[in-house]
Amino acid sequence: MDAGPKRAPRRRVAGDELGAHVSTAGGVEQAPARAAALRSRVLQLFTKQPGRWAERSFDDATRAAFAASVAAHGIDVLAAHDAYLINLASPDPILLERSCTAFLGELRRCAELSLDALVTHPGNAMTGDVESALARNAEAIERALDVSAFRGHVLLETTAGSGSALGARFEELGALIERIAPPLRERVGVCMDTCHVWAAGYDLRGAYDDVIARFDDAVGLGRLRFFHLNDSLFGCGSRRDRHAHIGCGALGDATFRQLLEDARFAHVPKVLETPKDADALRADRRNLKRLRGFRRR
Repeated sequence: MDAGPKRAPRRRVAGDELGAHVSTAGGVEQAPARAAALRSRVLQLFTKQPGRWAERSFDDATRAAFAASVAAHGIDVLAAHDAYLINLASPDPILLERSCTAFLGELRRCAELSLDALVTHPGNAMTGDVESALARNAEAIERALDVSAFRGHVLLETTAGSGSALGARFEELGALIERIAPPLRERVGVCMDTCHVWAAGYDLRGAYDDVIARFDDAVGLGRLRFFHLNDSLFGCGSRRDRHAHIGCGALGDATFRQLLEDARFAHVPKVLETPKDADALRADRRNLKRLRGFRRR
């Protein structure tokens, strides 16, 4: 069993629920200060290099420094995004086993840092057999949660639907979650990425209420526990995952204003994954200022 502190997950943040994915350059303990510089109490980070298989862990000193920084900067919600190479739906037994090991490592690090949630992509069907792919993914998540010391939530991220990626359809996410046995199922939810659902063909700009209703029917609003707020460089149904600054892409200001004014999601954490440009702090501040301004009108 993984080592790590056990505690109940934090509740949804009260007040401003907006934050950003922040860098861990210089050490993971630097991340909370970067969130605080954005006037945020919510953050997302990587616990390792996302494009490599190489594993890592945190020693006692790092864990203590991270916890102290979280407390000092008043961070309420802490999420990690797992590595991009993980494919828990793979039909290749070697890749699947490697992915399961890496995913368990992600949960171990989340436990070490007392994080609240791990955002993960639903994987790729590869052979086109969606049902089998969903079953493999669900089994891998269930098995990992069962043996891990992590006590937070695993959040399946909506995808743009390029190639054989799962999760572009809300029904796939709902089916995957339903395959996980209770009570572990209660620890699995969804992270909705605004760029991804738009790219997958859900018209958030022109039919916001209908899109949310379709998600509710397929998954349930109670499982919508996190947002990635990103505008899109391309049109609805493009299947292209290209993020843009808030209000500067195809989704436009009105989409984000409607989401920020939706009382159902007022306390659901929302983080930016918008371009960092040459100055990440300046770019994130500009995007968060725009989002916060929508709620004051």
